[in-house]
Amino acid sequence: MNTVVQHRVDRTNAPEILIEPSRGWQALGLKELWEFRELFYFLAWRDIKVRYKQTALGASWAILQPLLSMLIFTLIFGILAKIPSDGLPYPLFAYSALLPWQLFVYALTQSSNSLIENARLISKVYFPRLVVPLASVVAGVVDFFIAFSILILLMFYYGVVPTWGVLALPFFLILALGAAMSVGLWMSALNVKYRDVRYTVPFLAQAWMFATPIVYPSSMIPEAWRWLYGLNPMAGVVEGFRWALLGTEILHLPLILVSTGVVVIGLVGGLYYFKRMEKMFADLV
Repeated sequence: MNTVVQHRVDRTNAPEILIEPSRGWQALGLKELWEFRELFYFLAWRDIKVRYKQTALGASWAILQPLLSMLIFTLIFGILAKIPSDGLPYPLFAYSALLPWQLFVYALTQSSNSLIENARLISKVYFPRLVVPLASVVAGVVDFFIAFSILILLMFYYGVVPTWGVLALPFFLILALGAAMSVGLWMSALNVKYRDVRYTVPFLAQAWMFATPIVYPSSMIPEAWRWLYGLNPMAGVVEGFRWALLGTEILHLPLILVSTGVVVIGLVGGLYYFKRMEKMFADLV
């Protein structure tokens, strides 16, 4: 949005601020985002506080969700189906993938619905709308670090010591959030116009999970085609997490590079579409 200050001669001689819709591609407005950082902190803290408000178990749900999923996957896929796990104990193999996956799903779901859930705020005052989907993912990051403590206990129990690759873990964490936001920006803007999107996201996430090496290793994909598997950015994230924390086989760099490229392209496209639709949000929500 472009803010234009015009001075008009009247009795008060006060400047009048006119907010005009942006035309075409505009800068991302990072400076404006920084100016509204207090709003970002407020929205993020609000989401953290209400996430488990009036729940009996509170923040324990952040641990129970991936832990119960890990137990179910271990029973069905590890014990009954006997799916290989690259020589790792299957509970550790599954849990290390569920952590970034659940962060991705939370960030994707929250960012996709963020504009609709903040409709009253968007329709009443002006602020950079990009603040809303960005702030909506912070609570998921808090849950991630809470659940990460169980992974440390599992590694200790099975005697797995992380290698120097653990230094790359922040990169894969950012890649997971970038993958979620690259889709979430598209979905949040589309959700304002087409409310069907909110029903599409859970189905998309469910199908996406089985296209990601969570219950099976990517080594089951033929070597010649594994780079193509990187078109699913979460494949690179999951393999990166296992490599960084559990010291699995040598990291397949073509897969990681393809996943990173997909995330970057998706983010640029998502930001472009979000900025293009931004001028209509207040009218449509």
